[in-house]
Amino acid sequence: MSGVYRLPATRAVGFSAPFRWLRLGWGDLWASWPASLAYGLVMAVVCAGLGAALIASNMAYWAFALTCGFVFVAPVLAMGNYETGRRLEKGQKPTLVSAFIVPQAFRQDVAYLGLTLLVMFFMWGQIAQVVYGLSTSQIHRTIAALIHFATGVPEGRRMLVVGSLIGGVIAFLTYCLVVVSAPMLLDRRNSIFEATVTSVRAVNGAFAPMLLWAFIIATLTLGSAATGFAAFVIVFPWLGLASWRAYRDLVAEPN
Repeated sequence: MSGVYRLPATRAVGFSAPFRWLRLGWGDLWASWPASLAYGLVMAVVCAGLGAALIASNMAYWAFALTCGFVFVAPVLAMGNYETGRRLEKGQKPTLVSAFIVPQAFRQDVAYLGLTLLVMFFMWGQIAQVVYGLSTSQIHRTIAALIHFATGVPEGRRMLVVGSLIGGVIAFLTYCLVVVSAPMLLDRRNSIFEATVTSVRAVNGAFAPMLLWAFIIATLTLGSAATGFAAFVIVFPWLGLASWRAYRDLVAEPN
């Protein structure tokens, strides 16, 4: 099968690898700060604007659900960061144009990956809506009311537990499919099948470090959301550049 599908070899990494990726990604961030911070600013403004619009429309629940579900689509949105990391690795200077206009990101297989992530995202949204609907007959239209329900009412606390368990499983399955495949599709001419299978193999081959990496990504992403996405200016490109480092560590060069 490897001859037919050209599946690259994957490498095992140690438990400390995610911290090395963060350190290297941090260095890459400041080595390319004009392009990287501009990219992060755009992501922060878009996310904050969408969240503010939902809250202003008395749709606090959907603002919360979309914030939690953002991790599903973030890997594809970070294509500009992967390109920046790729250029830095080759000794080239990243620019605003190279970060925001990435021709490789318009490949058909990248579009298929993006569609897959959107399906997972909408599936998570529907499940979250069902869990919410089974927990209460009320609609909490403000963030304060939703937080009070989720933390101060037994039904709300159960909703958080059940929703977190179900959402965590879906998020991790999605993470297994995309953690390596998104930067791999930018870097190589592999198909979406080859890239996603390689991603799953990479996670399976270094399960504990990749579980830690998933936790770090989720924590930094949700922590940024708690700042009204202001922290995304730095955190989003930092994670994108660190994810490029992770991909280069986990997937061997083709023979």
